[in-house]
Amino acid sequence: MLIRKAEDIRPSEITSKSNYLNRRNFLKSAGAIGGSALAGPALSAVVPVEEHAKIPNIATSRFSKEERNNSLEDISTYNNYYEFGTGKADPHKYSQKFKPRPWKITVDGEAEETGTYDFDDFIKPFDAEERIYRMRCVEAWSMVIPWVGISLAEVVKRFKPTSKAKYVAFTTLHDPSRMPGQRSRVLDWPYREGLTIAEATNPLAILAIGIYGEALPNQNGAPIRLVTPWKYGFKGIKGIVRMSFVEKQPRTSWNLSAPQEYGFYANVNPDVDHPRWSQARERRIGTGLFADKIPTRMFNGYGEQVADLYKGLDLRKNF
Repeated sequence: MLIRKAEDIRPSEITSKSNYLNRRNFLKSAGAIGGSALAGPALSAVVPVEEHAKIPNIATSRFSKEERNNSLEDISTYNNYYEFGTGKADPHKYSQKFKPRPWKITVDGEAEETGTYDFDDFIKPFDAEERIYRMRCVEAWSMVIPWVGISLAEVVKRFKPTSKAKYVAFTTLHDPSRMPGQRSRVLDWPYREGLTIAEATNPLAILAIGIYGEALPNQNGAPIRLVTPWKYGFKGIKGIVRMSFVEKQPRTSWNLSAPQEYGFYANVNPDVDHPRWSQARERRIGTGLFADKIPTRMFNGYGEQVADLYKGLDLRKNF
């Protein structure tokens, strides 16, 4: 998610205050807020189908930030998900009837294990102690989100990529009948993204299946999306239906649409301005229109974990 102008920020009017506070109090009482681990044995059903249902068996990631979370209302009513419209409120408004289950994910390309998997079968091997975890991530130029997910590195390892696999490419569901934003020509559908193998196997990269301890809302990319907290938000592809191991750098949606503005790497770099705005400072959603901006941090503050991935790479040219 990316804030371009302060006036783009949508007031918290979509969810009623009483409903939001009731749900928040329930989550607090259940121990789902604040990064505490949820104890209990591994269960066969990893992600419940019911909306707002709690995900069991969550551990706490050692990479979680100490910063205060944005509210669930902030996270679920201000979104970039062009498959449901280009306005920040459109995903919440137009995704409510979307059914993210049943869902299939195809794994193909340069790997020993490939095939098409039902969502539960794709996730089930990670339904074990400390495999599903909560990680409080700072989203570049936007929010602090308590994601629930599985390690992308573990997923990559499971499918045994060959030595030819240099990148992992992802594709979103393409179904204009269910995703009305895909009827527009704002992008060349379906949405596509990618990482290097080294990025995909970094412990910070996760496949998110929930937020705030409950199943991922439609507007946030249900049932599964990518989270790479050291990169700008457009790298976080949502509604993933294909994961491909490839030898050549994959073309990605925003790079295809505007190559002068959006590069493949999309690392947070305050020293490289977007052609149409500075990226040196940012304002968090939820802090108010008149709150002071804060300096944008290199790699969004995750340099200790990811800087080594880019040794010798000119990050001004490879933006």
